[in-house]
Amino acid sequence: MTNQDDAALHILVVDDSNTIRRSADLFLTQAGYQVTLAEDGFDALSKIAAQTPGLIFCDILMPRIDGYQLCALLKQNERYRDIPIVMLSSKDSLFDRARASLVGADEYLTKPFSKESLLQTVSAQINAGHPGKD
Repeated sequence: MTNQDDAALHILVVDDSNTIRRSADLFLTQAGYQVTLAEDGFDALSKIAAQTPGLIFCDILMPRIDGYQLCALLKQNERYRDIPIVMLSSKDSLFDRARASLVGADEYLTKPFSKESLLQTVSAQINAGHPGKD
């Protein structure tokens, strides 16, 4: 499902749900991607500083630093602003999608997601011209 160029893509999954993190890790690892997991936005910031990911999946509702705050922080930072960010949420309202877009999210994926929808989202971000390599 992935080509050799895509296989090197490093993806960060930020979610306070262990189930969501494990599911995303399993689906993405099986597809050949390198995956790092973070429990919340604060945890994500240290992992992003240690190794810049090529794509970030980020839950909206998290303790300490929520997904909207994390996305806004990254998009305001010159070093990280080009990393595509896909917001993850169990909410699918127009308001939630608009707010995600306002803080700079590149895409919005509702939970629970299927393996197919997760991988299609990765593929769409790669094809949108986001090289995803550091």
